[in-house]
Amino acid sequence: MKKIALAAALALASLAAHAQTYVQVPDLAAKPLRFVIGAGFTFGGDDLATAVYDDGSEITLRGGESIALLAGLDYRIDPQFSVQGTIGYHTDRANARNGDLRFGRVPLELLGYYHVNDKVRVGGGLRFVSNITLVDKIDGGFGDVDFKDTTSPVAEIEYLYSPRIGFKLRYVNDKFKEVRSGISVKGDHVGLLVNAYF
Repeated sequence: MKKIALAAALALASLAAHAQTYVQVPDLAAKPLRFVIGAGFTFGGDDLATAVYDDGSEITLRGGESIALLAGLDYRIDPQFSVQGTIGYHTDRANARNGDLRFGRVPLELLGYYHVNDKVRVGGGLRFVSNITLVDKIDGGFGDVDFKDTTSPVAEIEYLYSPRIGFKLRYVNDKFKEVRSGISVKGDHVGLLVNAYF
């Protein structure tokens, strides 16, 4: 009888362990390598150009605004440190019936983070910005203006609402130099972004 009870107990324990293996939910935070996509708004920089509408209203494009998109990889080195590499598109634009103004650039970023706890990480790194162009497609406008590639420092803090969602507050110190004239404009900005991790 004891042998039968022992065999039954072992069988139940084996089944319980087997079932537990298959019902565990994957811990997304424990995945060391994840894809990341993000989007947000940025604010700041020098005035670049102003579009004036028929009703008298105006929209001014600035060197540090306004929509930022990104995609890349996030790698958790250990419980305290992680790195993130992304490529993005950063643009500010004004549209009208007779054309549009657009300031676009392509940032490539490499950032390192220190995890304060499981919800907050702080970090920074470098941002290489290329394809920096102020495009003027308005009738009678000044034409396109190209800027030299540049490298800028980045500092940010991220609140990880969940393993899949993070909210970022960042500061970027972009500076752009126009190719033909050599005139410099500030593209420094503060940004609010939302990242999704997979």
